[in-house]
Amino acid sequence: MKYLFSEWKNVGKALKNKFIYLFLDYDGTLTPIARTPDIAVIPKKTKDLLLRLSNIPNCKVAIVSGRTLKDVSKRIGLRNIVYVGNHGFEIKGPKINFKSPLPPYYKRTLKEVKVKLEKNLSSFRGVFIEDKGFSLSVHYRMADKDDISSIKAGFYNTIFLYELGNDVQVKRGKMLLEVRPPVSWNKGEAVSWLLGRRSFARRSKKMKVMPVYIGDDVTDEDAFESLKDKGITIFVGKTNRTKARFYLKNTEEVAQFLEAILENPKTGILWRKKR
Repeated sequence: MKYLFSEWKNVGKALKNKFIYLFLDYDGTLTPIARTPDIAVIPKKTKDLLLRLSNIPNCKVAIVSGRTLKDVSKRIGLRNIVYVGNHGFEIKGPKINFKSPLPPYYKRTLKEVKVKLEKNLSSFRGVFIEDKGFSLSVHYRMADKDDISSIKAGFYNTIFLYELGNDVQVKRGKMLLEVRPPVSWNKGEAVSWLLGRRSFARRSKKMKVMPVYIGDDVTDEDAFESLKDKGITIFVGKTNRTKARFYLKNTEEVAQFLEAILENPKTGILWRKKR
């Protein structure tokens, strides 16, 4: 994985004269990770950059988040962009209104699992369960570090039979564990679906679509994998355990990257890092 700004010339060539489809995670990408999800607010400067990008003819913006569709769209609050909520289970944007089909028993099972998790994890301070309709997120960022292994054990003991019976699936994120529908659908699948729609709509036009995906979490790895050798994938932070090709150090550098696209006469021609 290479530092994006050290590969600036190659990145610029890859984006030159392309239709840029920009996919952005929310938490940890557009806004720093917060202690609780409700206080993670996008900086005004970054929001303004998204607005300007969304008005460029050869650029499309999509926010791809684990948050609910309602939550992430309210936090960004911009028109003319695509919102992907619940890791792809909900998608809405211009001429798009998609919800992934669920097994008929799933909502009932999810309620049952939630009750059991609340009971079995109630003794741990700093743990809270977020009900996102399509999924449950068990957050333990504020829990005592000495309790984390016990919290994980309590979670997996609660969910074991449901996971074994393929009634739900479990995914890990940054300081959280998630219960999701037992279907093959994730951020990577959602991104591929959106790209398919865009390619079909532009099939008679010469400008090639270049996807750019920026994310910081384990849940973004599915998208990095789906765009392997197809686009530019960027991890926010530094890790050796990612499928992304490049990395940026923090959310401030993500904003610099977005601003650099806008500062050029032709969108997608990047020649130097903004000072």
